[in-house]
Amino acid sequence: MPGVRMENDGPLRPVEPPADGFLKVRGGVGGIGFQFEELLAGANALDGVVQKLDAVVMEADAVRRELFLSELQAYTSGDPAIVAVGAGVQEVARVRDAIRKTGEQVRASYREYEYTEAWNAIALRVGLFHPPQLEAGMLFVGGAGTHLGDRDRAEHLVAQAPLIVGSLLGSAIPGHLWGTVTALLAGQTDVRAILRAIVAVPELAHLKPRPVTVQKVSTRQETVDTSLAGLLGRDELDRAGEGEITVIQVPQDEKGNKSASVVLIPGTQHGNPPGGSNPIDEGGIFDALGYDSAYLTPAIRKALLDAGATAGEQIVAVGHSQGGVHAMNLAANKAFLAEFNLKYVVTAGSPVGGIKPEPEITSLHLEHSQDWVPGCDGVPNADTKDRVTVTLENPVRTPDGEEPGLGPGHKLKNYTEGAELVAASHDPSLMASTAALAGVLGTGGAAAVTGAKRPKPTVTRFKLTREAMPVAPPPPQRERPRIPENRSEAGWR
Repeated sequence: MPGVRMENDGPLRPVEPPADGFLKVRGGVGGIGFQFEELLAGANALDGVVQKLDAVVMEADAVRRELFLSELQAYTSGDPAIVAVGAGVQEVARVRDAIRKTGEQVRASYREYEYTEAWNAIALRVGLFHPPQLEAGMLFVGGAGTHLGDRDRAEHLVAQAPLIVGSLLGSAIPGHLWGTVTALLAGQTDVRAILRAIVAVPELAHLKPRPVTVQKVSTRQETVDTSLAGLLGRDELDRAGEGEITVIQVPQDEKGNKSASVVLIPGTQHGNPPGGSNPIDEGGIFDALGYDSAYLTPAIRKALLDAGATAGEQIVAVGHSQGGVHAMNLAANKAFLAEFNLKYVVTAGSPVGGIKPEPEITSLHLEHSQDWVPGCDGVPNADTKDRVTVTLENPVRTPDGEEPGLGPGHKLKNYTEGAELVAASHDPSLMASTAALAGVLGTGGAAAVTGAKRPKPTVTRFKLTREAMPVAPPPPQRERPRIPENRSEAGWR
């Protein structure tokens, strides 16, 4: 478990967890944020102790003063008593001052932490870490096949300027509209505002989110590996059909009367054209990052209900890339949370730093140092007890002959391998997070889920379809004036 240390009699500081191979862990019970929560709670408790010791010092000093009167009557016995009580008062006061100093050191350390975080946020926004031109020039520097997309540089750039327009959306914006979009985004640093400004352009209205319908495609029972790596490695997440999501109902008892549901949401699927019928195409990025999944969340809710989920059922949401943003938005949607008990969210390569989940929802975010996509919202993930971010730092490359896509760091296969490292880790934050997942779905692995008597999980695929663009009514036809055929009709005589 995390602890504290004191350097040169200075402020108490949280202890950074030791390195864990290729895993860089932030947040959770071993994170700095939670350590400070615990330290501040301890400092508040010490304040109560200090107040009690203040009262003891005052009462003991009052006794010492009373003894001065008895000294007049019994000099030989009164003097030693006065000395003994005075020494006791001094000792209690010394302990009180030491405890007060400890509390002050904790608060001083926290103020320093807050100041550093605020300064970093300002420096990030104004480009003091590195000039934007340098960051942009180094974003995709790497050897053949590495397609190095630096996650931190992407976050720095998006915080300074709307890089998301050209990088994340790709061909969604026609080239002839770049001038219009660039003018609209001048000075913008908030991704949500950027995306809403883009769809406000009449020629890009097809990218604005629209209602989504849900249709059941298939249902089957099968053995399911509900471990972290098992869920991320499923074909429904990596090679899903166009616009498809999957709901897995995992029985929680032998009769199957009680279950927990897992919803799998794939990453961006290229639309033809973007903003067409597939709600998980490039246009879905606008719904996810710009509109808090306002239209995909109701579709996920309906899919869960159609799969057999009941009100109050425990839910695990798993998503890759864009799908992870939709999954995390569920954790901040009050209407969804009023109906279902969302317990756990897993994202892989997803920009979710700007999403603030409701309390008591555990989330695990897998990122890769060579994957720029998680940084394209320009906001780092919060460091809290229930929110853990794992950055994979092992070098990866695209195999010869394969399309690089968004880079090897963004491949779901690499994140699945990273999930196996997470499961084997002894980091306290990761152990607590994976234990929370196991608490909902079981300890992981096919045998643990199905058991000898427990029914097999039910896997249901759903096809999501975005409604067509409304057809604008034709402009009213103006009645053309009738030209007189002769002078008589024209009023001539």
